[in-house]
Amino acid sequence: MYDPTLVPIYIIFGVILLSIFLLIPFLIASLKVVSEYERLVVFRFGRYHDTKGPGIVSILPGIDKTRRVDIRTITYDARMIKIVTKDNIRCDVDSVVFYRVIDPQKAVVSIQNYTFATQNLANTVLREVLGRADLDDLLTKTKEFTLEIQEQIDIKTDPWGIKVSDVAISDVMLPIEMQRVIAKQAEAEREKRARIIVAEGESIAAQKMLDAAKLYSQNPISIKLRELQTIAEISREKNLVVITSTSDTMELAKMVALNKGS
Repeated sequence: MYDPTLVPIYIIFGVILLSIFLLIPFLIASLKVVSEYERLVVFRFGRYHDTKGPGIVSILPGIDKTRRVDIRTITYDARMIKIVTKDNIRCDVDSVVFYRVIDPQKAVVSIQNYTFATQNLANTVLREVLGRADLDDLLTKTKEFTLEIQEQIDIKTDPWGIKVSDVAISDVMLPIEMQRVIAKQAEAEREKRARIIVAEGESIAAQKMLDAAKLYSQNPISIKLRELQTIAEISREKNLVVITSTSDTMELAKMVALNKGS
């Protein structure tokens, strides 16, 4: 039997169910999960509102616009950067640039594409700094150049909320002709060092021989004993028998006696 008093109850129950069904998509859309390595930049009515995360964050669907920013360190592999050194040598340089976002708001608001801009800026600074160096300095003073490159990129990307943590030059590739020249130069350097070592050895040997000559001149018997010792060594090594004259032996005996008497 129809009961008019139950109609409002059905209407209220239907409105509640409809509200729940409409509210669930709204709640789902208003909640976002932000990872530990991300930040969510929120714009409300076109203006910057807040930077949220990590965890579950809430926004106003249809009103807030968001932009996710990865704050992990990014590795940019700058390969085959063509360089012309100060002494007009063309070479290709491979390097690695490490950078990360430290201010998500600046990274989104201040620059259209901070990744593209940072990498292109790194290429430009690499060419500028290394182009002011001679080839020898480029090969031997890599650490100084990487510190200068890192500092310049870091200063220029600071308004974008970017921090450059390190720059490393991994390889310098030279033309074949220049590689041959460097090889010849290295060979000449090694030969020069070898000749210097031989000359120093001869100089030391000559000085020692001069000292020995002075000593022998002061004591004539010592040179005779040295002569007999040398003869004995030669005969032992070469399997020879050396016969000395009696006069030499007698002369040596007289020199020994005179030396004892004095």
